[in-house]
Order: sequence, then C-alpha cells, then structure tokens
Amino acid sequence: MTTQRRPVTMADVGAAAGVTSRTVSNVLSGNKPVTPATRAAVMAAVRTLGYQMNVTARGLRTGRTGLLTVAVPALRMDYFAELALAVVDEAERLGWAVTIQQTQSDRERELAILGGHDRLLSDGLIFQPHALGPVDRDLLVSDQPVVLLADHPLDARADQLVLSNEEIGRAATAHLVDRGCRRVAMIGPNQDPGPSTAGTYRLHGYARALQAAGLPTGPELVVEADRWTWEGGAAAAEDLLASGTPFDGLFCGNDSLALGALHVLRSHGLDVPGDVAVIGVDDVKDAARSRPALSTVAIDTRSVAADAVRLLVAQIEGDPSYGGPQTRLIPHHLVQRGTT
Repeated sequence: MTTQRRPVTMADVGAAAGVTSRTVSNVLSGNKPVTPATRAAVMAAVRTLGYQMNVTARGLRTGRTGLLTVAVPALRMDYFAELALAVVDEAERLGWAVTIQQTQSDRERELAILGGHDRLLSDGLIFQPHALGPVDRDLLVSDQPVVLLADHPLDARADQLVLSNEEIGRAATAHLVDRGCRRVAMIGPNQDPGPSTAGTYRLHGYARALQAAGLPTGPELVVEADRWTWEGGAAAAEDLLASGTPFDGLFCGNDSLALGALHVLRSHGLDVPGDVAVIGVDDVKDAARSRPALSTVAIDTRSVAADAVRLLVAQIEGDPSYGGPQTRLIPHHLVQRGTT
C-alpha cells in the first residue's frame, strides 16, 4: 500500500532555510523587508522542497495574488526567451511567481493581455508591445501596474524601458565600416513592420552610419526577413547571395538572423570574416558559441529584467521612493568576436 506524501508547509521551508515560518511568510508575501541572504535561503528551500503557496488564501489576506505576468512576442526568439527567464529569476529572488504569455505580435492578443480576464490573475504586467503603437496610447495604460518594454518611446503614461534601436543599428554598421567593409548589407526589416518593431529603427541607424561614411546604400543591399529567427536569417542570406549583389559586411537585425546567415555564408564557401564580416544584436547565449563566435551589440537581459521587476513591484507595493511613471533607456554595448 502506498502512502500519500503530505504537502510541504511553510514550517518545512523555514526549517530547511534555518528561519521561522513567519519569516518564510514575509519573504513570500513581500509584506515586510528581509535581508537578501534570508530571501535567498528561503527561495532556495522553496525550490528544493517544491513548496507551493496557496495563492487563493494569500489573495484573501493581502488583496494580491503574488503573481506577475510577462508578455513577449514569441519564446521561439532567443532574446525573448532569455528575457522571460531573466524576469522569472529576478521575480523569484524577490519572492514573486511569474506567468508567461506569448502575443505572437498579434493586436487582439496584445489587447486581451492588457485588458482581459488574465490581468485579474496577476498583480502587474511586464509587456513588450509589437502590434500596438502611437494611436493606442490610451490602451497602453490600465488601472493595474504595468511596465512597458518598448522599441521606441511610446506616448503613454506608464513606466517604459526603451531600446535605442536607431543607435544600435548605427553602432553595429559603424563597427563593420571600421573593420574595413565598404559594401554593407542588412538583413531584417519587413515591408509591413507594424508600429513598434525594432527593424525600422535599426534600418534607420544602418543608413545613417553608411551615409556618414560616404558609403553606398540602396534597396539591393537590404533583405527582408519575415521572422527574426535562425531560419529567417538563413533564407534571407540565400536570397542575398542569389541576387548577385556584392557585399563584404552584413548587419543582421538580431543574433538569430545572424547565426542563420552565418551558416549559409560558410556553406557557400565564404570565409567569415575574410570575405564577409557579420554582426548581430542582443548577445544571446549562442552568439559566443558559434564558430566563429558572433560579434554583436549586446543588450543585458538580466539588467532589463531587474529594472522591470523592481519598477513593477514598487508600483504594486506603493513604495514611497517610487516617483511615478518614467522612461529609461536600456543600455547596449558592442562585443567584438570572431565574425568581425
């Protein structure tokens, strides 16, 4: 006969962490401050023992669910997968659980996440809009806490962490020029980019860098990618090579595109960086693992996640130091590796 294992309790977690069950409750509820070391010990015990908090009971006591939601376009894109995991890690460190939603850059899905029933199941939202734009400013604000991750500053009264996408495109292209490239192609932008996509802004930065260097630009050097994935980059690189357009540098809208393009270039017998230098954006984990390792404009997803979670929790908890909606630029920096 088998015996059913009893549920793990706060007392069990406290015993494993060397603290009282009240301290465990304070960590998980966020009602009282605890030291980072205590929080880390409690969360480690929670993970080890598989403790599951009664969210319904907590909600009745505190008016909160203890859950945050992060909504990103697609987890199949390495950057968004790494960002979502970084949000989960940072939230867990602060005693919060996270639900993850995919919007597929679909307007109706984005609207549903902003104002639908799912919002009632969490205390706040970290949201990367792709299909919503300037005309939707009133929709991007709700009566629940929200932090927007934006491709450019949005005209909305909400906390925003914003990528300097035009400057990212300029910096990546200027690096190729500095490495001696004189005909730089780009993979990424779409005909129908939507109101918030990064591709348009990175294309502007690409053009600025080439114009500043007195180098040629033209539609034959820019290849669309319907999806910013490895497969999208490989297909676009095949199209670029088939066109016969000469190029000695290649700026890709993100690292996934660049890794797919790198594979195609090498399969056609081209030396990277001898024949073509290649650079991407994001610095996903696989960028450093490729052969040769991929040069990139790095965006620190862990820093983005930490800022987003802290801003959101400050709103939720009514932190007196929270000064109201603000816009912060997300930092980036160039990482030179073997492809340039």
